[in-house]
Amino acid sequence: MNNKKYKTLKQGIQSIMITVLCFISCSEQEYLHPDPTTYIPQEQTFDTPERVLALVNGLYRGMKDQQFYGGRYYIYCEVRGEEYINRTANLFTAFDSWNHTLNAGSNEVQNLWAAAYRTINLCNVFLQGLVDNADKVDPEAATAYAAEAKFVRAVSYFALVTLYARPYIENNGNAPGLPLRLLAETSSANNSLARSTVAEVYAQILKDLDEAETGLPLSYGTPLLNTTRAHRNTAIAFKTRVYLTMGNYSMVIQEAQKIVSANAPYRAETGVAHALQDDATIPFLSNNYTTTESIFSMPMTDLDSTTGQSSIGYNLNTSPGNSEYNLNPLGIIADTEWRENDQRRLFITGGATKYLKKYSKPSPFLDYIPVIRYAEVLLNYAEAAAHVEDLDKARDLLTYVRNRADASYQFPTSAINNVDALIQTILHERRIEFLGEGLRSNDLLRTLQTIPAKGTAPAVSPTEEAYIFPLPNSELLTNKDL
Repeated sequence: MNNKKYKTLKQGIQSIMITVLCFISCSEQEYLHPDPTTYIPQEQTFDTPERVLALVNGLYRGMKDQQFYGGRYYIYCEVRGEEYINRTANLFTAFDSWNHTLNAGSNEVQNLWAAAYRTINLCNVFLQGLVDNADKVDPEAATAYAAEAKFVRAVSYFALVTLYARPYIENNGNAPGLPLRLLAETSSANNSLARSTVAEVYAQILKDLDEAETGLPLSYGTPLLNTTRAHRNTAIAFKTRVYLTMGNYSMVIQEAQKIVSANAPYRAETGVAHALQDDATIPFLSNNYTTTESIFSMPMTDLDSTTGQSSIGYNLNTSPGNSEYNLNPLGIIADTEWRENDQRRLFITGGATKYLKKYSKPSPFLDYIPVIRYAEVLLNYAEAAAHVEDLDKARDLLTYVRNRADASYQFPTSAINNVDALIQTILHERRIEFLGEGLRSNDLLRTLQTIPAKGTAPAVSPTEEAYIFPLPNSELLTNKDL
């Protein structure tokens, strides 16, 4: 780890050690000479429940970095696909990702990598702190907090491995993956670390998610916390995404069945009662970001919103944003089977030139950013069921998602009457349902599809170097084992 990265890491660690404490005392000495309230020495960070909770919140804050789940990660994953046309050729708003002209020195490549590994190391430092302070932290709370750290670490590694490494299904995960950093690092001494294989990275992701599932609470006391902190069903839901990306369809089904009832109306019967909203626009356009459909989201507030060029709203919308990208008129919005009375058409705005308005708030862009919704669990389950030739279940789940938004719609028989057609229809439905939610790049790569051309940007086949992000120069220059 180079000095610049170490300084950034140190600042990140210190930032989650800072909290405001209130001291009430009638002692004149304490009143005149109070303990510092805005800085806590590292050796005291686990001394009180409030301080430990502040550290946990800092892990989520790391995820919410503007270079990561707070903004740019979604932008890169969206514009790499075929649904957007770049309007400005602005290098600061992901033009190189859209145009597939990234190199090891590109800001996108380096900044995302740094933000993700910074978050991972925050988790590692926190987990080590729990071990070192086992006598100070309530055991039940420590178990739950460790589970949250493992969830955040797993989600962070998943983002990295699906952009910077070859798809799992290409050769069963035998390609080079990522440096798998699992130790708390506070210096640059251990920066050199060889890449683990893709399969080894996925194994660690699943290990963390399995342990998170076991240690996380079933639910919290409020819808806000149930949406913005990981609970048991959060870990299960994310495992359906991981297993689907690996092509392990039987495990997708096994995990999904934990939180999807056997019959419609589909819902989670244990833990948080996840279910689709009757109106498809509610999770985005109603100012209610904490319904049971939103399994896990990045909450944005005035204190930590992602403004300007790092905001997904700034990039993809027109009225509150900068019109960096309009929707591709030849993309999914041109699908005539996506009917005009479908509620999801309300996410599209504009005249001749169309824009996405899922993130419609003006600056400072306080829309919550969804990490995973219940609709994805249902479509993950549907796709896996189709692969194992349970066509009735796959059709039921697919239709349930479509009819939530367009109650009278019936899929053409030719679109759902055999395995191959049904899988393609489910993938097509994902383009509609998750437009603007950062899933398109992974859906293309995990199925080894060519990234389609759009506008002046060329198509990219799975055999081309541009299919994945290159490793960043910052890592290549400082990690001697790569």
